[in-house]
Amino acid sequence: MKAGRVAAQDGSPRRRAAARAPPLMRVLPCQCQPRAARTASAAPRARPAAAAAMALTLFDTDEYRPPVWKSYLYQLQQEAPHPRRITCTREVENRPKYYGREFHGMISREEADQLLSVAEGSYLIRESQRQPGTYTLALRFGSQTRNFRLYYDGKHFVGEKRFESIHDLVTDGLITLYIETKAAEYIAKMTINPIYEHVGYTTLNREPAHKKHMPSLRDEHDGKESTGEDEVAEKRVHTFRGPHWCEYCANFMWGLIAQGVKCADCGLNVHKQCSKMVPNDCKPDLKHVKKVYSCDLTTLVKAHFTKRPMVVDMCIREIESRGLNSEGLYRVSGFSDLIEDVKMAFDRDGEKADISVNMYEDINIITGALKLYFRDLPIPLITYDAYPKFIESAKTTDPDEQLEILHEALKLLPPAHCETLRYLMAHLKRVTLHEKENLMSAENLGIVFGPTLMRAPELDAMAALNDIRYQRLVVEMLIKNEDILF
Repeated sequence: MKAGRVAAQDGSPRRRAAARAPPLMRVLPCQCQPRAARTASAAPRARPAAAAAMALTLFDTDEYRPPVWKSYLYQLQQEAPHPRRITCTREVENRPKYYGREFHGMISREEADQLLSVAEGSYLIRESQRQPGTYTLALRFGSQTRNFRLYYDGKHFVGEKRFESIHDLVTDGLITLYIETKAAEYIAKMTINPIYEHVGYTTLNREPAHKKHMPSLRDEHDGKESTGEDEVAEKRVHTFRGPHWCEYCANFMWGLIAQGVKCADCGLNVHKQCSKMVPNDCKPDLKHVKKVYSCDLTTLVKAHFTKRPMVVDMCIREIESRGLNSEGLYRVSGFSDLIEDVKMAFDRDGEKADISVNMYEDINIITGALKLYFRDLPIPLITYDAYPKFIESAKTTDPDEQLEILHEALKLLPPAHCETLRYLMAHLKRVTLHEKENLMSAENLGIVFGPTLMRAPELDAMAALNDIRYQRLVVEMLIKNEDILF
């Protein structure tokens, strides 16, 4: 079962955080999975310490299988208490403009405790009696009231994380408190039996015997010049849209924002504590990138030392050599079993896969295989992070402003994604030059490729449905302005 298919219970930010998991990130908590898979996913709930070892048994053979992403922490996030704002029924003088009805003015701890006793997750804001002008977030958790000094500098915060709203701050806080209370021992042992060496990122360089410890990634570059072998990849605290799993320990990355760190070089997503265990050289190792489909795009091109995924280059070359005049190109579907056959050929043989006319006479099989490649990407070609900017460009009515926003949106894409998008748009532009024969205009191609290249990071079904027309417009604009934008 894909995590993206887990239904949300409401529209709260906590539920939106569980929006969509990439196709590769499989969580196996349900009865429809094979027995071994169910055991691996269910184990964390019964015996957390054994879960990691059970997950790794799937990698003991030479046969490639995608990682089993552990669902225990994801389930805990779903169970965490919901925020419940305790509103003040009276008018409060001198209420700061950035607080709402949750502000109760200068009340005592005892009064706050009585107000919050109604339910877990209840919260309010009060002004300190001892230090007027300072504010406290009072939060009910674990049948007791917890008090946090509250700050505002354009965003609300009590620690490192900064939030747009008090509600989001409390939601994230309740998730963190709940998970760290329920799973403290489990979290402390997360780095045992990592999956890192099995997901295609590490070069597995063995350190010399005289070295006792492998240097870990650091939060920031130290400003010194790179010396090749000692080069350290930069990792940055990152907010992930939709549910994400740590690619070191296979556990869920909990919270609303800043759930972990992302490597600026290879795109590796890990918990902050797990990042200390990741080797300096995170360049992917080809011998562990055993698939083409469903593999992270950046990982694939780094492993093969190419600008773009070979499946994109090979399919486009084949299509342009014999299919540009085919009526309904990309719109007409090929036989699904043969498309799956092409996928298996790429996964098995890589650049040696035979997709020639001798093997697949119907060009729609090749177009179908290319579309399937983009649909199967764990991170879409137009990434979750860049998605809002691209949609913004489609909602803008002024043509010049549209292009300016698209330029900015393209800068948000990782290099491999941007280069692949450029190459694809140039190809689709050439497809439109044969519109009289193939009947495929930029608008028609936008309808086909919009949902293929873009996926909304939010779970809200209505919002995602409304975005479909904008996705079409984005691709249409990229095709028509390919020579200007890239």
